[in-house]
Amino acid sequence: MQLNYKKTGETGENIIILHGLLGSLDNWHTIAKFLSENYRVYTIDQRNHGRSPHSEEMNYEVLANDIVEFCAQQSIQKTIVIGHSMGGKTAMYLALEHPELVKKLIIVDIAPILYEGEQDEILSAMSQAPLQKAKTREEIESFLQPRIPNHGVRQFILKNLSRSEAGGFEWKCNVEALTKNYQLLMDFPSTEKTYEGATYFIRGEQSGYINDDGWAACKKYFPNAELYVVNYAGHWVHADNPEQFLETVKVVLTQ
Repeated sequence: MQLNYKKTGETGENIIILHGLLGSLDNWHTIAKFLSENYRVYTIDQRNHGRSPHSEEMNYEVLANDIVEFCAQQSIQKTIVIGHSMGGKTAMYLALEHPELVKKLIIVDIAPILYEGEQDEILSAMSQAPLQKAKTREEIESFLQPRIPNHGVRQFILKNLSRSEAGGFEWKCNVEALTKNYQLLMDFPSTEKTYEGATYFIRGEQSGYINDDGWAACKKYFPNAELYVVNYAGHWVHADNPEQFLETVKVVLTQ
């Protein structure tokens, strides 16, 4: 698996940033730019997202193994990993299975538990969108509007839209594979392993993704975990309050 990535910064320790479901490395451009002043930052498109290859196989075992392969390709022997949502689960499983690779773990608004999920309706809407018939981006947005009424979420989804070689539109992400493996992505692989390294969870004040049960699971797998809260932020913590999020990341990076 040759993942698409962007490297920002030439000196300092390595940081790998992993986006969430239906996201891409572009979502983390601003954060990576700030961190690159003192770190060598790799933002990655996970498989079936952005410009990375598509595959029918999509679960946290293969997602974590993709990062192991990426580290070998880049001669990275140890790295800090920042992961949001799906990317956070990838990062957690990577640390549990390959602790030798992970120096520090920063998990953004997700816990190692099963979620009911809210994106299945979004994936359904994306799969039904008239990509070949539409002449403009606005036509596709009009189709999505009653199915994805939240304007911010809809704009986030539309970042996946691109022109096909045939002149129509296509989704950069692999909607079919994401739909097929959706329940696997909502869950977390069962394991008896723990990661004893430095682990920091950052949740949005207005998000319910890390509740009491979720935090108990965090402490079970990551006994040294600490929890930070970013004010005025929901699940997309880094987008809702980037200033406080970045300050929090800077704090935990120096610990």
